[in-house]
Amino acid sequence: MSASDLHSGYPSAEAAHRENPRPASGFVRARAHRTGAKVLPEHARGHNRSLVLQTLFHDGAMSRADLARQTGLTRVTISDLVAGLIADGFVVEKGVRESSRPGKPAILVDLARDGHRIVGLDLSGSDTFLGAVLTLDGDIVARAETAVPEDADEALAAVIALARDLVADAHAPVLGVGVGAPGVVDAQGVILTAPNFGWDGLDLEGELRHALDLPVLVANDANAAVLAEYTFGGARDDVLLVRVGRGVGSGLLAGGLPMRGARFAAGEIGHVTVGTDGGPRCACGKIGCLEAWLAVPALTARIAASDEDTATVLRDAGERLGIALAPIVGVLDLSEIVLSGPRELLDGALAEQTVETLRARTLARFHDGVRVRMTEQGQDIVLRGAAVMVLSGQLGVS
Repeated sequence: MSASDLHSGYPSAEAAHRENPRPASGFVRARAHRTGAKVLPEHARGHNRSLVLQTLFHDGAMSRADLARQTGLTRVTISDLVAGLIADGFVVEKGVRESSRPGKPAILVDLARDGHRIVGLDLSGSDTFLGAVLTLDGDIVARAETAVPEDADEALAAVIALARDLVADAHAPVLGVGVGAPGVVDAQGVILTAPNFGWDGLDLEGELRHALDLPVLVANDANAAVLAEYTFGGARDDVLLVRVGRGVGSGLLAGGLPMRGARFAAGEIGHVTVGTDGGPRCACGKIGCLEAWLAVPALTARIAASDEDTATVLRDAGERLGIALAPIVGVLDLSEIVLSGPRELLDGALAEQTVETLRARTLARFHDGVRVRMTEQGQDIVLRGAAVMVLSGQLGVS
């Protein structure tokens, strides 16, 4: 989908919302990959505006002439686009660049990084909903949280109240609201199932949009997390992020494209059985699910109860993760696995054993270089991924 299909002129966030109250964005509705070149004339203006924003987002302040060289657009086109983006509040002039060369110094322009705010919500916790106000750079400037009620309707009301409080605390125009939610989430932001909260067929995106009168984008929390790793964490175009907490899930980018699956359940690896030697009983009733080996409550309980040392238990869990991931690595030729969760459990012995198992169970010639590493995004990864969803959906930036 081209940027012009989303917002052909990229007006202000509020005007864009009025023109398209249900944004054609979200985890896969967002820009599929980073804008990198010119397109056909009928799509050109919206796409090229996005191209300018994308360039400034990643490369920082530069002159109009630099932008023309970087994007391949003409100077006349750049001047027109930058003027429109300044008028819309997305680009600002930053003064002149120091130069020893003769002639008029160039005026630098940059993304108006403080001109708008994004509200991000992380609903993946079992006890607490987290929220934040973020800049366009993904920096958190305000936080809030609320306890998770047991009743499904009360939980929804708590999410709406949290979002309202954060919007009120933004102190700048809000570009949109991004939400990383547990469970299976479809392309329209409907939570098909989230058993921990008793949500089944909940149109969370619609409920929030109606309550806030702002663009809202909802995706599975692991899918949001992998977007944060891609935009802010330096991940490659082919990356699998495994998120380990109360459960186990994953988010996947292949060729820079988010993968969601035919039934929106891509990445639901927690209930894949790993091995044929039995194992612990999972909450779902099966024996030997990855979640029963790797989820934080199960793993910490095994460490506490086992006669073996902690490193042995962690290596065992790492082997099970490697067994689950080997077919994915082999099929998609992934070279990078990112782990998100408690560093004291996932980093070290567990990650090392995962790598060894992957190499033993895939074609060595091609997969010896597979890398397993911890994210540097910490516990804010879902909040920052929610911000990327909004950036992509509203501005075409990722």
